[in-house]
Amino acid sequence: MALVVIRHAPAPAPDPLAPALDTGAPSGPEIRRCDPWSGDPLPAGLKGIEGLVLTGDTPEALPLLREALAAEVPVLALGGGAELLARAADGSPTPAPRTPEAADPLLGGGDGAPQGSPGGGPRGAGEEGPDGGDGRPAPAPAFRVGGSAWGLATPPEGAGAGGLLGRFAALVAGRAEHTATRAFFTPRADAWEERFAHQTPAYEAAVSRMGLAAGQTALDLGCGSGRALPALRGLVGASGTVLGVDLTPAMLTAAAREGRTGPGRLLLVADCARLPLGAGAVHGIFAAGLLDHLPKPRTALAEWARVCAPGGELLLFHPSGRAERAARHGRPVSPDDPLADPNLRPALEATGWRLAEYEDAPDHFLARARRP
Repeated sequence: MALVVIRHAPAPAPDPLAPALDTGAPSGPEIRRCDPWSGDPLPAGLKGIEGLVLTGDTPEALPLLREALAAEVPVLALGGGAELLARAADGSPTPAPRTPEAADPLLGGGDGAPQGSPGGGPRGAGEEGPDGGDGRPAPAPAFRVGGSAWGLATPPEGAGAGGLLGRFAALVAGRAEHTATRAFFTPRADAWEERFAHQTPAYEAAVSRMGLAAGQTALDLGCGSGRALPALRGLVGASGTVLGVDLTPAMLTAAAREGRTGPGRLLLVADCARLPLGAGAVHGIFAAGLLDHLPKPRTALAEWARVCAPGGELLLFHPSGRAERAARHGRPVSPDDPLADPNLRPALEATGWRLAEYEDAPDHFLARARRP
C-alpha cells in the first residue's frame, strides 16, 4: 500500500512538494512518485493505493481522481490539482468551514496548517473564488470535498509543505484499513446484489435461527446490499427496527436501490468496531462473512456486546464452510482462523458472549451466541 504523488511537469511552476519529497518521506505509508510528463504510467485503479496527492492539473488523472472520491480514498490536491479536484467533484466542491471547536483534520486547527486565503482565513461554506476562466467559479483557496479530499489553490512552501505532507501521510496511515475496504467494495457495489442473489435463501434460513421478537431492534453488520434485511424485518415486524451498517457508502446505495429502506429500516455508514449506538440498543446482531476479516476480532466482539441488550443474540454466518472457503483460495484451513471453535469460543467468553450453537458444515458456517 502506498501514498501516490502525481506530480506536474517541472515548468512553468515549481512543484510545492519537491523539497519535502527530496529530503525524505515522512513516517507512514510508502510514498510513490508518479511523473506522467516523464513517461510514468498513471495507476490503472486504486489497488494498493492508500492516498493520492496531485501537485498540478493533470487531466489524464481525472478518472482515477473520480474513482478515489467515490471510494473516499484520501486526496490532497495542490495548486492546479485543486482545480482538477473541483472538476472531479463536478465543479461544486464543498468548502469546509473550520472553527476551533471542530478543526479540520488537515487544513485547520491552529497547528501551522494552511489557513486558506492570506487575507483572513478560509471562505465559509458555499463561498467560491473568482471565475476560473471557463465560466465556472474557481474553487475556494482551501476547501474540502466530502470527508476525504482537500484542495489548496495556493499551497505552502518550504517547511510548511513538509508539514502538510507529513500531516496528510499520518491521516492516510490512520485511515488505511477503511480505505482498503472501501477501495475494494466500491467498484463492486453495483453488481453485488446480482452476483450473490442466489445466496439469499441461505441468508433467510440463517436469520430464522435468531430468537428475535416483534417490536425488537435487529442489527445487520457489514450488511452490503442488504440481503438479510428483509428476513430480519420479518422477525421484528412493523413495530420493530432493522439497522443495516456498512463501511462502504456505495454498498448502502445499492441496498437503498433494492428497496431496503423505509419506516423502521435504517442504513448507517459506520465502522463495525465503533458503532454510533448506545449500550443495549439492539436485541440481535447478524454478521455474515465479517468477523474473520477484521484486524481485531475481539475488539469488535466487545463492541457488539456493548450495544446488545442482555439476553440478546449474535449470529455469525457464512454461506459456505471454512474448509470450502480455504480450498477456494488454494490454502489449508488456518489454525489461527478466528472462526475456528478453539479460537472463537474463548474470544466470545472474554468479550461478554456465551456460545450456544456452532456449525461448520461444507455448505455453511453458523455460530450463535447469547448475551448473559
